[in-house]
Amino acid sequence: MASIFSKIVAGEIPCYRVAETDHCLAFLDVNPIARGHVLCIPKQEVDYIFDLDDELFTELHLFARRVARGLKKVCPCIKVGEAVVGIDVPHAHIHLVPLNKPGDLNFSTHVSMTPEEMSALAAQIAAAVEQ
Repeated sequence: MASIFSKIVAGEIPCYRVAETDHCLAFLDVNPIARGHVLCIPKQEVDYIFDLDDELFTELHLFARRVARGLKKVCPCIKVGEAVVGIDVPHAHIHLVPLNKPGDLNFSTHVSMTPEEMSALAAQIAAAVEQ
């Protein structure tokens, strides 16, 4: 059965897209732990990030770095944190989260954003990634 992320890649489920290449996709997490929480995924469905072939593993991380640089321009922070958890959705993904203090990368807390706020933020990050 296709993961929710594969359904997003296929266009079956909408997302707040911020960047895309032939092999990778970045979009806002719909249950963010911070404003600007982005997920970077390979379009190919592979459950465990360390099972990606070397080329896609490298491409995904270089893509995430490009997205993180754009994210930092839009969501002021000291650093953009990166986490790979891989338990909640059986599709490899990297979490990018704006960080300003220790503890900001806490997956037990969440922020609430309206669909309008999510759309506007996605557009801002997308524009910054393209710069």
